[in-house]
Amino acid sequence: MADELPLAGHTALITGGAKRLGRVVTEALAGAGADVCIHYGRSADDAAELAGRVRGWGRRAWAVQCDLADSEEVARLLPRAMEEAGDIDILINNASIFPESTLMDFTENDLRENINVNALAPLLLGRAFAGRGQAGHIINFLDTRIVSYDKAHAAYHLSKRMLFTLTRMMALEFAPAIRVNAIAPGLILPPEGKTEAYLEQYAHTNPMQTYGNPKDIAGTVLFLLTTGFITGQTIYVDGGRHMKGATYG
Repeated sequence: MADELPLAGHTALITGGAKRLGRVVTEALAGAGADVCIHYGRSADDAAELAGRVRGWGRRAWAVQCDLADSEEVARLLPRAMEEAGDIDILINNASIFPESTLMDFTENDLRENINVNALAPLLLGRAFAGRGQAGHIINFLDTRIVSYDKAHAAYHLSKRMLFTLTRMMALEFAPAIRVNAIAPGLILPPEGKTEAYLEQYAHTNPMQTYGNPKDIAGTVLFLLTTGFITGQTIYVDGGRHMKGATYG
């Protein structure tokens, strides 16, 4: 029965929800009974195809475009999604960019772009979400590398560290109506353009000597959304990699 599904009656906005981890999370939310607003930047065909699949499962689904690097567009994203879907009570800040850069070579624009997409957009969406005046849950996507140092992606690293701090700040500011948590994936998917060999190459760096599956992330999302007494937490889904504290790159 649909009303027995744990997220029946809920509606989620998932940024970057058409591809990679975002797609798996979108599918998991819909499978648990939620209706879904699938944000995309340039992946219009993927978003439309996924929305159609979700509707085939008996859920409502919409594809909503926004350039997360543009703060004016971000300010309009949640209102536009709510015009289509009604109230949205789950916000998944999944979308991010992952360009290579070092501390000595990234430009001001490089840093600004990483911060805009990876930290400022989640903040602006979170504030708009809190402004609804209703209960809800926000999950921000981080990276296990934030506890060490990713010197090959320095601007990205800074932006994700900012989002880590913002997660804790929002959890305090938005309580008690809204719970705010984060998930920090480790070796789950290879970077764009890489194959599974990338994961195999680095599997030995985890205490568990292996790599994860996107379903591990989706399961963690569902756990956080259905557990009512957790806020301000970051769950590292990384085979224990965050405890080793080594430098990347």
